[in-house]
Order: sequence, then structure tokens, then C-alpha cells
Amino acid sequence: MKGFVQYLLLLTMFVSLGFAQQEPIPPRRAKAPKFGFFGGFTPGWLFVDVKPINEFLVRANGAPLKDNGVFMYGGGGSAYIMFIPNLRIGGLGISGSLKSTSVDGSGVRRDAELSVGFGGVTIEYVVRVVERLDVAVGVMLGGGGIGLTLREDMGGNKTWDQEWSDFGTGMYGNPIRNISRDLSGSYFVWVPSVSVEYPIVGWLAARLGFSYVGMSSPSWKLDDEYDLIGVPGDVNGEGFMINAGLFVGVFQ
Repeated sequence: MKGFVQYLLLLTMFVSLGFAQQEPIPPRRAKAPKFGFFGGFTPGWLFVDVKPINEFLVRANGAPLKDNGVFMYGGGGSAYIMFIPNLRIGGLGISGSLKSTSVDGSGVRRDAELSVGFGGVTIEYVVRVVERLDVAVGVMLGGGGIGLTLREDMGGNKTWDQEWSDFGTGMYGNPIRNISRDLSGSYFVWVPSVSVEYPIVGWLAARLGFSYVGMSSPSWKLDDEYDLIGVPGDVNGEGFMINAGLFVGVFQ
């Protein structure tokens, strides 16, 4: 995460030095209402709590997921609505995943993949702090959730005939060579956020912000077909997130 933040800062400095001389931003009046529109790349780092999931993974002879956060990436954009000064409405979509793998003494491999994603409508109010430096306070409302894919592989070569044999006889007690299960939870997602934004040139701006990803009203499915009941309430994709962005558009 530290390296990611350093990379973003270096990129911002490079673009600023390369283009600021060519396209200077004209001075803006401090009290003038903002207007414009933009879209771009929005990476982030979500500190999701994987401890409840790891307890089940370790108990089932799987490897725990790393607990230092999930790298998220996606896109977003927004536009100012002129009848309410400094208020803008837009959209955001972002996702990321973690993986773990274990192999026991008998050669059985177990893979687990946790995915987190959400998207929705963003509503933000922008306050100009000083010249060319803004603070945006807002919220995203939408949907999303988490998915947990579990795979077990008994090892050995994979052949066409063996797969059909497993398909026909596995349900009667014979060992199945490959098993895959998808556990997915859908949630209503709400994300309050605070961001600092800086227009590098008239058409390019950078953002660094902090937010909290909240999830409620879960609905869980097994293999996208069967209702899954008994999921612990602390198994979700909630957590604090550091987000960034590079946007192209009109910034005034």
C-alpha cells in the first residue's frame, strides 16, 4: 500500500511538471460556484475484516487469507448540477479480490478466493479550501457484496474420460477429484467519503480520499442457485478504504 501511494504521488508530480507550463489554469474567484464534469480511474485499498472467514478456512484445512487489505480498482465520474451550487452527482464501480492456497500431506489442494465489489450513485458537495485545492464530502448509495469461491483438487492428471466418470459416480460416495463452490452475498451498500482534489492542469485532476464501506440487508446464495442460510453476520465486505483517482474532464 505504501508503494502504491508513493507511485501515485510521483505520477502526479511528473504530470504537473510536464504540462503545467503548457496549459496554466486561469485564476478562479474564491466564491465562484464550481462547474464541470469528469471521469477516470479510481483505485483503492479496502481494509476488510477477513478474520471470521479465516476461522472457517483454517478449520477446514485451508490457508488463511492475508489480512492487510484488498486492492480495489474501478472507475467513476461525476458532473455538477448547476441549480445547486457546488453539488455534483455521478457514479462509481470498484472491485478487488484475495486468494489463498494450501496443499496437505495427501496432495489435496484447497483454494479460496474472496472477492469484494460495489457500485452505485455518488452525491458530493465540494468546498474550495484554497486556490486549486478542493474538499469533497459525500456518499455513494448502491449495491454490491462479497463472494467466496472454494475449490478442492484431489491431484493427478485431468482427462476427459475421468471427468465423465466422476460426474456419473461421484454422488454415490466415490471420491470426486475436483469440487468448486461459490458462496455469494448481495448487500445494500453505503459509502460515506471525504476526498481532497487537486487540478493538475485544466483537463486533469488527482484525488486522495478516505471512506467507509458499509453493507446491510444481506442475501446469500450457493452457486447462484440455492439460498444459503446461517451465514454469520460478521462475514461481510465492510471496512475503511483509502481511495485515489486520476480524472480527465473540465475542472473550473
